Amino acid sequence: MIAVTFDMMAGFAALLLAHVLADFTCQTKGMVANKRHAGVFTLHIGIVFGLSLAALGGALHVAAAVAGAHMLIDGIKTYVLPEGWRGTFTAFALDQLAHLASLAAAVVIWPGAVANGLWAPWLDLLVGPAVILSGLILTVIAGGYAVGLITAPYAKAFKAQGLENAGQMIGRLERAVIFLLIAMGEPAGIGFLIAAKSLLRFEATKEQKASEYVIIGTLTSFGWALGISTASMALFRLVAAS
Repeated sequence: MIAVTFDMMAGFAALLLAHVLADFTCQTKGMVANKRHAGVFTLHIGIVFGLSLAALGGALHVAAAVAGAHMLIDGIKTYVLPEGWRGTFTAFALDQLAHLASLAAAVVIWPGAVANGLWAPWLDLLVGPAVILSGLILTVIAGGYAVGLITAPYAKAFKAQGLENAGQMIGRLERAVIFLLIAMGEPAGIGFLIAAKSLLRFEATKEQKASEYVIIGTLTSFGWALGISTASMALFRLVAAS
């Protein structure tokens, strides 16, 4: 059995931050839509490599290996999977799990990568914030993408009449609040958030299709936020305890 050390957790936290930045903040909608174009695909992998190298504070070989694994996983999803399956939540979830597994494998193979890098003197101070920031991005931004994939089959039967992109902003705000409440150790406050949203949405959801669509989206968004926030804080406590 592999003994997990602080250096390994620090390396995973660094690579996780690089991954979520590359996939969910630096990768635009246009890049996602045109990822089958060789130039766009290469640019994305280059960003993964650059961010991994920066997060590790060096370790060129580790960053190259992580970028190579990312290229393989994304290549399978982009060029091998059937088009109708690529845009599903299942494909998204499997893609992200494969990326996380590749990051874990990298820190097992090279456990001292970040500890020997540029950030080594400040690891104790940097690892915690890296975990928190990664968790926040996964909760808020990746959550929006996941919710969109899950609700996509129902969106065709429901046409929103509200402000443009308002639903996306509401979802991001509610997931950010949930992350903050979990981080503060106040999960009971989520109940008030649910109640407040229900009251505000009451008039807008009297029509059956609208109410069902909103309930699906809300429960999906809340469930994602609760799961990712809880996992992020568990990782943060594990790092802090070491």
